[in-house]
Amino acid sequence: MAEKRIIRGNRRQTRAYIGLGSNVGDRVGYVQQAMQLLKDVPRIKIIECSSLYETQPTEQNASNWFVNAAAAIETNLTSEELLDVLKDIESRLDKLHGTEFAIKHDTLSSDHGKKRIIDLDILFFGDQTIDSDQLKIPHPMVCRRAYALVPLLEIAPELTHPTSKKSVAQLHEELPEPELVYLYGTRETEIGSG
Repeated sequence: MAEKRIIRGNRRQTRAYIGLGSNVGDRVGYVQQAMQLLKDVPRIKIIECSSLYETQPTEQNASNWFVNAAAAIETNLTSEELLDVLKDIESRLDKLHGTEFAIKHDTLSSDHGKKRIIDLDILFFGDQTIDSDQLKIPHPMVCRRAYALVPLLEIAPELTHPTSKKSVAQLHEELPEPELVYLYGTRETEIGSG
């Protein structure tokens, strides 16, 4: 009986939106692998995936551009269970590729611990708002970052933020100083730049 309670989770299906991003190593490969691992979770159904986008880093010390995407999913997992799934995928990819990346880029020092192979975030979880130490939904940066809004704009422009009541399209329109976002493969780069 106890096992039934553990796997029951949330009986109703919830539409959630996941943000994926990587700015180290094989950025496209890591995002694609994370998406595949997400598809392999039995209680998650991928509804739609955005295109891949190349996005300007927002941190002052970051030099590599990110590859970002968003996925719409349906799940009967709770938000906390979904967070655990995403952290597990991040960890699995880091274990699989972290050492090879560190050796290739000579970052086997403790500095490697700061570089994550992939970042997966719950951007929205139905119309829920959650503010706990472990989880904040909607994601606090979703209203302020083009790297999250542009992929969402492609797959869910009418999605409404549960507290501001603004659509993704409105939020994107109101960004004061959005970082640069290009459809992957369209950004012109200088030879040797990230």
